Amino acid sequence: MTENLQEFVDALKRQARGEVRTDSISRTLYSTDASLYEVVPLGVFFPESAEDVQAAVTLAHAHQVPLLPRGGGSSLAGQAVNEALVIDMTRHLNRVLEINPEAGWARVEPGLVLDVFNEALRPHRLQFGPDPASGNRATMGGLVSNNSTGSHSILYGMAADHLRQARELLDDGSLAQFGPLSTPELARRQQRSDREGEIIRRLNALIWDPANQAVINRDTPHHWRRCGGYNLDRLLPPEAAGVPFHPRLPREGGFNLAPLMAGAEGTLGVLTELEVGLVPSPQQTALAVLQFADPIAALELVPEILTAGPSAVEMVDHLALTMCRDQPAYSRLLHSFIQGEPNCLLITEFYGESEKELRAKVDHLRQRLGRAPGLTAVVPVFDQRQQQNVWAVRKAGLGLLMSVRSDYKPVPFIEDSAVPPEHLAAYVSAVESFCRELGTEIIYYAHASAGCLHIRPLINTKLGSEIDKMPRINAHARALIRQLGGAYSSEHGDGRSRSWANEAFFGPELYGLYREVKGIFDPSGLFNPGNIVDAGPMTAHLRFGPNYRARFVRPQLDWSVDGGFDRAIEMCNGAGVCRKETAGTMCPSFMATRDEMHSTRGRANLLRAALSGRLPVEAYTGDGLYEAMDLCLSCKACKAECPSSVDMAKMKSEWLNRYQERHGIPLRSRLFAGIEGISRLAAGPLAPVLNWGAGLPIVRQMAAAALGIGDPERRPLPRFAFTPFGRWFRGRRGRKWGTGIGDRGTGDGERVVLFVDTFNAFNETGAARAAVEVLEAAGLSVVLPRVSDTGRPALSKGMLREARQIAGRVLDALEAAGLDGLPVIFLEPSELSAVVDDYAALLPDHRDRVAHLAARATSLEQFLVDRAAAGRLELAFSPGKREVLFHGHCHQKALFGTRAAHDLLALVPGTTVREVDSGCCGMAGSFGYETEHVVLSFRIGERRLLPAVRAAGRETWIVAAGVSCRQQILDGAGRRARHPAEFLAAALVRT
Repeated sequence: MTENLQEFVDALKRQARGEVRTDSISRTLYSTDASLYEVVPLGVFFPESAEDVQAAVTLAHAHQVPLLPRGGGSSLAGQAVNEALVIDMTRHLNRVLEINPEAGWARVEPGLVLDVFNEALRPHRLQFGPDPASGNRATMGGLVSNNSTGSHSILYGMAADHLRQARELLDDGSLAQFGPLSTPELARRQQRSDREGEIIRRLNALIWDPANQAVINRDTPHHWRRCGGYNLDRLLPPEAAGVPFHPRLPREGGFNLAPLMAGAEGTLGVLTELEVGLVPSPQQTALAVLQFADPIAALELVPEILTAGPSAVEMVDHLALTMCRDQPAYSRLLHSFIQGEPNCLLITEFYGESEKELRAKVDHLRQRLGRAPGLTAVVPVFDQRQQQNVWAVRKAGLGLLMSVRSDYKPVPFIEDSAVPPEHLAAYVSAVESFCRELGTEIIYYAHASAGCLHIRPLINTKLGSEIDKMPRINAHARALIRQLGGAYSSEHGDGRSRSWANEAFFGPELYGLYREVKGIFDPSGLFNPGNIVDAGPMTAHLRFGPNYRARFVRPQLDWSVDGGFDRAIEMCNGAGVCRKETAGTMCPSFMATRDEMHSTRGRANLLRAALSGRLPVEAYTGDGLYEAMDLCLSCKACKAECPSSVDMAKMKSEWLNRYQERHGIPLRSRLFAGIEGISRLAAGPLAPVLNWGAGLPIVRQMAAAALGIGDPERRPLPRFAFTPFGRWFRGRRGRKWGTGIGDRGTGDGERVVLFVDTFNAFNETGAARAAVEVLEAAGLSVVLPRVSDTGRPALSKGMLREARQIAGRVLDALEAAGLDGLPVIFLEPSELSAVVDDYAALLPDHRDRVAHLAARATSLEQFLVDRAAAGRLELAFSPGKREVLFHGHCHQKALFGTRAAHDLLALVPGTTVREVDSGCCGMAGSFGYETEHVVLSFRIGERRLLPAVRAAGRETWIVAAGVSCRQQILDGAGRRARHPAEFLAAALVRT
């Protein structure tokens, strides 16, 4: 760092309570957002209060250090990266300060995530109007700074339409309050001698100049959905405004600088507090999913659809549909509401007061459209949960499109433009034709109702010849937009991808006014410099580029499906879905720590930087990466919930294997990886003595101190079974069981293989016993293989050679025993996931054998539900009313879903099942037993799961398929959870 910068950092550390980081790891973490760009910042600051932010701005002014306020880093145009001190508002400045439901407004801090805000508003039946697809991780400060909107923009317009007041730190560190000013108050403010008074005087003079008003009215885009440049049009008095605004939203009178901050991208100051208007939540909604064979035909139909008064019309194109079908979590959602295989969808939504009204609106639309060209089906969706599925698919569109397994990616640099809807089909056709002349394909999706279709050319930004196409495509699109009366930027802001061409689009006079505004607020150019005005070329600071190279690292796992280990890492496009807070499982350590380092995006960024040389070569196996990877729980949620299917669990295993080659494998890891052998010795006659010893305080303290296992206060050591499951299974009276490898099984019925994992075999055997009882009651003959470990513990510890050997033994054991044609039923989701998801990468030379086993491997829940659906399951259950609180295992939710578990539990008459959106339990196999992780493990559990368990009635069954989940519930909430097999067994009618 320069001497000036070091003096600034030292002073900030003295004056502020918030943390300042200038190490290379932290700077790398904040060098990207969701855009094409990568710029390493000067440092990162985590303010704890608005006073901390004020100290940073004041000192930055004194030391001439650039500043970049940042939210969730979900920006698509590159405005959230810069060579500046990043001020991360999300960790501490994330509160709802006040809600006034009667007056319909709220005060919030800039780091508050939109979906969290809307959850707080839900009891008041209110919401924030703009709803971008990134709302589960985008912050209010970021939404306002980008002047964001969303699917319902035809109802709610832009963020600027809802920003009432703003508290902002000016360039000298003074605090300004911007809001509507009456004529007398405006006169008083202009008399002030401080920076706020100076700014108001100069802006007011600029706006009242007739020549400037003429320029603003002439050159500002006349499409209401606009967010490029500065919102000078919103400062014009209504009588002087010559540009259209949103037709449904009234404009307030009075001079108000707050809307100028909307879309300013942090270039005019630093927001510390926002007062925003609220809108009523809809009473009821319905969807009409319009399916088309031809996308242009769909776009041509949009104006007709709008005459039916929808609240939203969203497009999902063919490629996004294809990607959905290939992505497990979204494939399940997609097939719940489409018919056949359409080329594209127009998701049309209606608001209403009753279902009767909504059905009438959907029927009216169907009648209006009739047999429109290209329309193949109209699928009405009235069920609220089903509607959530539809919107989940739509919101995943961007990430799914970015998950193409190729260096040719759908690149964002013209995707934010909007034209009047009647010109939408012509605009898309013209752009597509031009791109095809260049040999480039495009994809498109999004807000058809407002004429904003996110067009993305497929560009390989690692090739100079491809990069050269980007300015040409941009120039062609800009010309079309001006010709058709559209807006160059309509949602995602200017940033690095559009600011460079603002003068060409807006014209030199309006652009000159924008530069004047920047100079009035920021004469030193310290606030997010190079955005909106005075920008560099759009092809500078690309994340990749023609000089990008990844170092070759010989992997232990097979990454061919991704094109290599480096390509798998590069699948992270920075969208930041792993930073979501309100639902799902990804990413549990980020949810608990709020640290970018512990998000999937953060880990991928560090891996990519280490492999590409952005970090020193030794960083790949250094302590910085270890710190980031150490808190990955290998939950696999990223593989399902990340739209790009970034499999950080697999990456962690690969990376940890290389790290341990350099640093050695810890004894604790060897113990956990070899737990099957240890458990075989410990379970049985030695168990009472070992369990007694493990309960002694001195032993627990020694285990924690010497081995880093357990916690003397909160985490007891595992107990071993006095009667291991295998011994119980073989010794039952009257059973014809011989060798233990399935010569006849436990009965005379159809044979099935029950794979009982280490913990269910040697620690908690109740689930396995119950599974046998249920399967036998169903008339099946249960066969046990001689193996009880799939290699999951070794795999999670990066011991890939050992995991490969174990996986090979599993294949051999099943085949040698003649069991390779039978269904293989698993009790533990993580063991099943190893077979169906990890073995292919572990054993690439045995693909056919692995595929054969994976095709037969199933969970107990899925096996029994499938038999029930086929009419082949005859089980008698005792009557009664039963309530179940169900928690899904992470691997279960990620790879298989929990629908089968719900259906299985519902086989018992009188059962009510409620699945808590509990995320990860926090145990994650051995993770929660590792002494340094115990506190975090419980913190993760306390987010949702453990409070939900404590709140459940004592008569409620707590059901979880995962051994680790059940242990976490016992340790953290004092309730004994049961496996689904145990619930079914308890309800069986016994004769």
